[in-house]
Amino acid sequence: MSDAPNLSDDDEKGCHFALLIIDMINGFDFPDGERLRPQAEAAAGRIAALAARARAAEVPVIYVNDNFGRWRSDFRHVIQHVRAHTAGAAIAERLAPQERDYFVLKPRHSGFLGTSLEVLLAHLEVRCLILTGIAGDLCVLFTAMDAYMRGFELRAPGDCIASVDEANNRRALDLLRESMRVDTSAAQAINFRRES
Repeated sequence: MSDAPNLSDDDEKGCHFALLIIDMINGFDFPDGERLRPQAEAAAGRIAALAARARAAEVPVIYVNDNFGRWRSDFRHVIQHVRAHTAGAAIAERLAPQERDYFVLKPRHSGFLGTSLEVLLAHLEVRCLILTGIAGDLCVLFTAMDAYMRGFELRAPGDCIASVDEANNRRALDLLRESMRVDTSAAQAINFRRES
Protein backbone atom coordinates (compact mmCIF):
# COMPACT_ATOMS: atom_id res chain seq x y z
CA MET A 1 0.00 0.00 0.00
CA SER A 2 1.52 3.35 -1.00
CA ASP A 3 1.26 6.44 1.16
CA ALA A 4 1.01 10.10 0.23
CA PRO A 5 4.31 11.98 0.43
CA ASN A 6 5.45 12.69 3.98
CA LEU A 7 7.55 15.79 3.47
CA SER A 8 10.32 16.72 5.85
CA ASP A 9 10.74 20.30 7.06
CA ASP A 10 13.46 20.83 4.44
CA ASP A 11 11.23 19.50 1.66
CA GLU A 12 8.29 21.55 2.91
CA LYS A 13 10.17 24.80 2.38
CA GLY A 14 9.82 24.15 -1.34
CA CYS A 15 6.25 22.83 -1.11
CA HIS A 16 4.09 25.25 -3.07
CA PHE A 17 0.81 25.59 -1.23
CA ALA A 18 -2.68 26.59 -2.28
CA LEU A 19 -5.55 27.30 0.09
CA LEU A 20 -8.87 25.72 -0.92
CA ILE A 21 -12.09 27.24 0.45
CA ILE A 22 -14.75 24.60 -0.14
CA ASP A 23 -18.48 25.43 -0.44
CA MET A 24 -18.43 28.39 1.96
CA ILE A 25 -20.27 30.61 -0.55
CA ASN A 26 -23.55 28.93 0.20
CA GLY A 27 -27.23 29.77 0.64
CA PHE A 28 -27.75 27.01 3.25
CA ASP A 29 -31.15 26.38 1.65
CA PHE A 30 -30.92 22.59 1.75
CA PRO A 31 -31.94 19.96 4.31
CA ASP A 32 -29.88 20.56 7.47
CA GLY A 33 -28.62 23.89 6.07
CA GLU A 34 -29.88 25.79 9.10
CA ARG A 35 -28.14 23.30 11.37
CA LEU A 36 -24.86 23.67 9.46
CA ARG A 37 -24.88 27.45 9.19
CA PRO A 38 -23.83 28.27 12.83
CA GLN A 39 -20.80 25.95 12.54
CA ALA A 40 -19.93 27.47 9.16
CA GLU A 41 -20.22 30.98 10.61
CA ALA A 42 -17.83 30.02 13.42
CA ALA A 43 -15.30 28.66 10.92
CA ALA A 44 -15.69 31.58 8.50
CA GLY A 45 -13.74 34.05 10.60
CA ARG A 46 -10.81 31.69 10.96
CA ILE A 47 -10.88 30.88 7.23
CA ALA A 48 -10.95 34.60 6.39
CA ALA A 49 -7.91 35.20 8.61
CA LEU A 50 -6.07 32.25 7.05
CA ALA A 51 -6.92 33.48 3.54
CA ALA A 52 -5.59 36.96 4.40
CA ARG A 53 -2.30 35.43 5.56
CA ALA A 54 -2.15 33.25 2.44
CA ARG A 55 -2.63 36.24 0.14
CA ALA A 56 0.03 38.21 2.02
CA ALA A 57 2.45 35.32 1.45
CA GLU A 58 1.42 35.08 -2.24
CA VAL A 59 -0.13 31.65 -1.71
CA PRO A 60 -3.02 31.08 -4.16
CA VAL A 61 -6.52 31.10 -2.68
CA ILE A 62 -8.94 28.91 -4.63
CA TYR A 63 -12.69 28.90 -4.04
CA VAL A 64 -14.00 25.41 -4.82
CA ASN A 65 -17.75 25.79 -4.74
CA ASP A 66 -20.88 23.87 -5.58
CA ASN A 67 -22.70 25.08 -8.68
CA PHE A 68 -26.06 24.31 -6.97
CA GLY A 69 -27.25 22.73 -10.20
CA ARG A 70 -26.99 26.06 -12.04
CA TRP A 71 -25.05 24.94 -15.06
CA ARG A 72 -25.22 28.29 -16.84
CA SER A 73 -23.96 30.37 -13.93
CA ASP A 74 -20.43 31.38 -13.05
CA PHE A 75 -18.90 31.97 -9.63
CA ARG A 76 -19.67 35.70 -9.63
CA HIS A 77 -23.36 34.94 -10.21
CA VAL A 78 -23.28 32.42 -7.36
CA ILE A 79 -21.80 35.06 -5.03
CA GLN A 80 -24.34 37.68 -6.10
CA HIS A 81 -27.22 35.27 -5.54
CA VAL A 82 -25.97 34.16 -2.10
CA ARG A 83 -25.34 37.74 -0.95
CA ALA A 84 -28.67 39.07 -2.16
CA HIS A 85 -31.14 36.29 -1.46
CA THR A 86 -29.97 33.76 1.14
CA ALA A 87 -29.19 33.03 4.77
CA GLY A 88 -25.53 32.65 3.82
CA ALA A 89 -25.11 36.34 2.93
CA ALA A 90 -23.05 37.23 6.03
CA ILE A 91 -20.60 34.37 5.43
CA ALA A 92 -20.28 35.27 1.74
CA GLU A 93 -19.57 38.88 2.74
CA ARG A 94 -16.92 37.85 5.26
CA LEU A 95 -15.24 35.52 2.77
CA ALA A 96 -15.57 37.78 -0.26
CA PRO A 97 -12.97 36.77 -2.84
CA GLN A 98 -10.20 39.15 -3.82
CA GLU A 99 -9.19 40.08 -7.36
CA ARG A 100 -6.28 37.60 -7.58
CA ASP A 101 -8.20 34.61 -6.19
CA TYR A 102 -9.25 31.62 -8.30
CA PHE A 103 -12.63 29.90 -8.68
CA VAL A 104 -13.70 26.36 -9.53
CA LEU A 105 -17.36 25.33 -9.70
CA LYS A 106 -18.03 21.67 -8.97
CA PRO A 107 -21.13 19.61 -9.76
CA ARG A 108 -20.70 17.04 -6.98
CA HIS A 109 -18.93 16.48 -3.66
CA SER A 110 -15.27 16.35 -4.71
CA GLY A 111 -13.53 19.46 -5.95
CA PHE A 112 -11.77 17.30 -8.54
CA LEU A 113 -14.79 15.56 -10.08
CA GLY A 114 -15.73 17.16 -13.40
CA THR A 115 -13.76 20.35 -12.75
CA SER A 116 -10.59 22.11 -13.88
CA LEU A 117 -9.04 21.98 -10.39
CA GLU A 118 -6.27 19.52 -11.23
CA VAL A 119 -5.26 21.50 -14.34
CA LEU A 120 -5.25 24.75 -12.33
CA LEU A 121 -3.08 23.25 -9.59
CA ALA A 122 -0.60 21.98 -12.19
CA HIS A 123 -0.50 25.43 -13.80
CA LEU A 124 0.21 27.01 -10.40
CA GLU A 125 2.83 24.31 -9.64
CA VAL A 126 1.02 23.48 -6.40
CA ARG A 127 2.03 20.29 -4.57
CA CYS A 128 0.45 20.93 -1.18
CA LEU A 129 -3.18 21.76 -0.40
CA ILE A 130 -4.73 23.36 2.66
CA LEU A 131 -8.37 22.29 2.79
CA THR A 132 -11.00 24.40 4.57
CA GLY A 133 -14.77 24.70 4.43
CA ILE A 134 -17.92 22.60 4.59
CA ALA A 135 -18.95 19.94 5.06
CA GLY A 136 -16.05 18.17 6.69
CA ASP A 137 -17.72 14.76 6.42
CA LEU A 138 -18.72 15.22 2.76
CA CYS A 139 -17.16 17.67 0.31
CA VAL A 140 -13.98 18.36 2.29
CA LEU A 141 -13.45 14.63 2.91
CA PHE A 142 -14.10 13.60 -0.71
CA THR A 143 -11.86 16.38 -2.04
CA ALA A 144 -9.14 15.22 0.37
CA MET A 145 -9.47 11.62 -0.83
CA ASP A 146 -9.14 12.65 -4.48
CA ALA A 147 -6.18 14.91 -3.67
CA TYR A 148 -4.50 12.10 -1.70
CA MET A 149 -4.86 9.69 -4.63
CA ARG A 150 -3.20 12.31 -6.84
CA GLY A 151 -0.20 12.53 -4.51
CA PHE A 152 -0.77 15.96 -2.97
CA GLU A 153 0.53 16.79 0.49
CA LEU A 154 -2.48 17.83 2.59
CA ARG A 155 -3.33 20.05 5.53
CA ALA A 156 -6.86 20.40 6.90
CA PRO A 157 -6.92 22.82 9.85
CA GLY A 158 -9.62 21.40 12.11
CA ASP A 159 -10.82 24.81 13.26
CA CYS A 160 -11.55 25.79 9.63
CA ILE A 161 -13.76 22.79 8.82
CA ALA A 162 -17.39 22.30 9.85
CA SER A 163 -20.12 19.70 9.43
CA VAL A 164 -23.79 19.51 10.43
CA ASP A 165 -22.97 17.06 13.21
CA GLU A 166 -19.92 17.75 15.37
CA ALA A 167 -19.33 14.04 16.04
CA ASN A 168 -19.31 13.35 12.30
CA ASN A 169 -16.88 16.23 11.81
CA ARG A 170 -14.52 14.75 14.42
CA ARG A 171 -14.74 11.34 12.73
CA ALA A 172 -13.92 12.90 9.36
CA LEU A 173 -10.87 14.66 10.84
CA ASP A 174 -9.81 11.39 12.48
CA LEU A 175 -10.08 9.63 9.11
CA LEU A 176 -7.98 12.33 7.44
CA ARG A 177 -5.28 11.94 10.11
CA GLU A 178 -5.29 8.16 10.33
CA SER A 179 -5.83 7.10 6.71
CA MET A 180 -4.20 9.95 4.79
CA ARG A 181 -1.71 11.32 7.33
CA VAL A 182 -3.25 14.79 7.06
CA ASP A 183 -2.12 17.44 9.53
CA THR A 184 -5.32 18.80 11.15
CA SER A 185 -3.62 21.26 13.51
CA ALA A 186 -5.33 24.64 13.96
CA ALA A 187 -4.90 27.30 11.28
CA GLN A 188 -2.53 29.34 13.44
CA ALA A 189 0.05 26.52 13.17
CA ILE A 190 0.41 27.11 9.42
CA ASN A 191 3.47 29.23 8.65
CA PHE A 192 3.22 30.31 5.03
CA ARG A 193 6.57 32.12 5.12
CA ARG A 194 8.38 28.86 5.94
CA GLU A 195 6.23 26.51 3.90
CA SER A 196 5.57 28.26 0.61
